[in-house]
Amino acid sequence: MELRQLRTFEAVARHRTVTDAAVALDLAPSSVSQQIRTLEVALGEALFVRGPKGMGLTAAGRRLRPWARSLLAQAERAVREVRGERRLLRLGALETIAGSHVPQVLARLAERRPDIDVEVHSDRARDGLLSDVTEGRLEAALLLDSGSDLGGLGFPAPAGPLAFLDLDPVPLTLVAAPGHRLAARTELTSADLHGERLLVNVPECSFWMAGDRILGPGPKRVRAGGVPVMRAWAEHGLGITLLPRFAVADGLHSGALVALDLPLPDLSLRLVWREDQEALPGLRDILYAAVAAVPSGEL
Repeated sequence: MELRQLRTFEAVARHRTVTDAAVALDLAPSSVSQQIRTLEVALGEALFVRGPKGMGLTAAGRRLRPWARSLLAQAERAVREVRGERRLLRLGALETIAGSHVPQVLARLAERRPDIDVEVHSDRARDGLLSDVTEGRLEAALLLDSGSDLGGLGFPAPAGPLAFLDLDPVPLTLVAAPGHRLAARTELTSADLHGERLLVNVPECSFWMAGDRILGPGPKRVRAGGVPVMRAWAEHGLGITLLPRFAVADGLHSGALVALDLPLPDLSLRLVWREDQEALPGLRDILYAAVAAVPSGEL
């Protein structure tokens, strides 16, 4: 096996078509096909099968893929070590928390390991972050979740050896304009919200999922947009909205919003990584930097 063949194999497995893999690798499609055939001949196994959704992995291909990822990662690390280049860690984060939580992680890491560069990739979509971690494009990702299992908030967890650790609680607040009919009420229950306009983003949004779990089906979902839009609409009396406290703190302080008196559980700021990549140089450092308050024995 050659590294270029493994790199081509990984690209086809990721993109699921020879054409898309060729574009990603800046190669001719014929070259991609030839490298895959050569690799299959060398191994004596078919690695791909064509299906309605493109090229899927055979059983042999699925067995090869973790080896390909590991060998390619080791080769990349070897090149950086030989060239004396600084180590690079790629951290993903939901856009919602990129400004509120990532800076503390970066500051702690810079203090602990100034020789490591961190490249931050923010994404609106949780699925994209999890896919990037699973496929090895990111070493770790920060997202919002709840419960004892990955995906407890309500999203499907991808197949793969993913591990996670909860870093900090993320308090939620149900907010409305000061003149809202529930603003002065105390000890609200989810039944009191029946028929209320609940401002939401999209079903994949963490706060939509949290609303489904906490508030139930009683409120009427009204699609507004992202966090700034939901907050602005609530300030103008167009409905109530469930958001993290850090996103509405300024509005509560200024009086543009009020917190409704409904008990709410916290979400968790969750760090996710590939369990089989913990030995990657520097990865343990970013884990420790992110969870500085957690005793090392818990990692």
